[in-house]
Amino acid sequence: MIEQYLDRKLSDLDPIELNVLRMGAYELSDSVAVPYRVVINECIELGKVFGATDGHKYVNSILDKVALNHRAVEIAAKQTSSTR
Repeated sequence: MIEQYLDRKLSDLDPIELNVLRMGAYELSDSVAVPYRVVINECIELGKVFGATDGHKYVNSILDKVALNHRAVEIAAKQTSSTR
């Protein structure tokens, strides 16, 4: 699910970032009760605490793309409500 958005091989990812991405991708695809922004923010925080120096930025960029694919309706609704 995340591999299509990566700019490198899965084997080249830091193990922490890889697992944070896996958790976030799962949450975005199978836990629709949790808002996408909450999922992404929690994964960013995990990346900051346990990952490499700027690993959280990479996690953010990948999970944003996953969210666009799996939560398009939620994102569109959020954007519509914020422009009112």
